[in-house]
Amino acid sequence: MEVKIDPMWREKLRDEFESMWFEELAEFVKKEYKSETVYPPPKHIFRAFDLCPFGKVKVVILGQDPYHGTKQANGLCFAVESEMPLPPSLQNIFKEIERDLEAPMKNKSGDLARWAVQGVLLLNATLTVKAHTPGSHQGRGWERLTDAAVRVLSADRENVVFVLWGNYARAKATMIEKEKHCILEAAHPSPFSADKGFFGSKHFSRANAYLAEHGATPIDWLT
Repeated sequence: MEVKIDPMWREKLRDEFESMWFEELAEFVKKEYKSETVYPPPKHIFRAFDLCPFGKVKVVILGQDPYHGTKQANGLCFAVESEMPLPPSLQNIFKEIERDLEAPMKNKSGDLARWAVQGVLLLNATLTVKAHTPGSHQGRGWERLTDAAVRVLSADRENVVFVLWGNYARAKATMIEKEKHCILEAAHPSPFSADKGFFGSKHFSRANAYLAEHGATPIDWLT
């Protein structure tokens, strides 16, 4: 599998990419793309790593699976292709940003590349999915790679904000050295749980306050 990602990410995850299990994962994914409709497009599988180099990560937002609807997934968690309608979770994320920062969104495109290039790693635990079949590529090895990414960020960087929404993401907190980083946890932004602690969590202003406190440029969430 051709892996187009930031060179430092490639180096940090070299042991994973050169492992037998990753070779097996790559073969599985190749076969799936040949025989099924799979999302995101192959060029976007590692887009989160490519747009947000290891040395520039300021904030990590963890998702679970890519969207499985037609032409939705674009390699960034919670994001969709710019021409697609906003999924409910992303609508709620934008609502919370506006409430938290007390300003209107300047850009409501669902493609969140504009955050990624500022240093927001928008990382799904599983990087591919079969069309209309949620969870279909879970347990095949992607989680080992993305868990390794979280661990190496925790170990080799300092003062990164890890944003964990929902029980699946919150379980990753044990991989993060809380003495070196900021961990923000809340309910998932899904309509089923957003009222249970996501709304009002103020994670966007809190993330920016932490970054500023540690000498980093805050994220322009409204852009």
